[in-house]
Amino acid sequence: MTGYLFPGQGAQFVGMGADIHSSVPEAKALFDRASAVLDWDVADVCFNGPAEKLSLTSICQPAILVTSLAVVEALRAKGAPDAQCAAGLSLGEYTALAYAGALEFEQAVDLVRTRGALMQASSEAHTGSMTSIIGLDLDVVEAICAEAGGTVQVANLNSPAQVVISGEIDALERAEAVAADKGAKRAVRLDVAGAFHSPLMADAGEKLAEALANLDIAAPKIPVYSNVTAQPLPDSADGIRETLVSQVTHRVLWQKGVEAMVAAGVTGFMEVGPGKVLSGLLRRIDRSVKCTPVGTAGEVDALGSGE
Repeated sequence: MTGYLFPGQGAQFVGMGADIHSSVPEAKALFDRASAVLDWDVADVCFNGPAEKLSLTSICQPAILVTSLAVVEALRAKGAPDAQCAAGLSLGEYTALAYAGALEFEQAVDLVRTRGALMQASSEAHTGSMTSIIGLDLDVVEAICAEAGGTVQVANLNSPAQVVISGEIDALERAEAVAADKGAKRAVRLDVAGAFHSPLMADAGEKLAEALANLDIAAPKIPVYSNVTAQPLPDSADGIRETLVSQVTHRVLWQKGVEAMVAAGVTGFMEVGPGKVLSGLLRRIDRSVKCTPVGTAGEVDALGSGE
């Protein structure tokens, strides 16, 4: 059984999707359709940047979703079999829902545009950031957050060796110092716009709930594993809405979600979209299960050639 993994914010890079766009007509059509929804040229920003523009939360979220789904079109054009389940890291959960048929393409593009803009606004209103703690167990990192005080919490359980924390700058600085004292291999401040998956995103969560309220959401055609619960999202529209709103302020249980998919029978993954972050995390979660990154035309072609 194959699972698709879709990347989240931070996977973007100038040039992403260009060779897919030029070689797969169905992929080009997605970029054109997304540009019509957003009223800016998605292909131009993805292919030409500048990087500062592509990195804006309100820009990169729809750009990554469109690029990832364009890669899906390239896989289909190649005759690759569809996945039996899917998951996405934070933003990537929306891509997974679109892939699974729960969201129409234009719906998904518009929704992540809204989500990105709301998160950008919350980041500007409530200054914060995120730090990756390398080499400490989850319970130790939770204790570090408690000791640091202020607004700081675990934001992502990415792998056994990597836990990301999120919160106010002062609280993060205290937590980083405590982490060093407790033997962390590294504490790396991330280049992100704000304190994602923390209470500082509460404003974004409330307004996202309003945007989701009247949106038609279908039952996913395949299981889509939730960041919040590490289990398949419910079939009901209300259940999906509630989980997506919770995701904005709650921790992402990426490691546990991947483990749940493996326990359900997944024997191999594809990381579908820009970058190779999720493939790297999988090696740290379970080396017995292969994850193949597929984000370029060359990588799609290699699937059929045995490279």
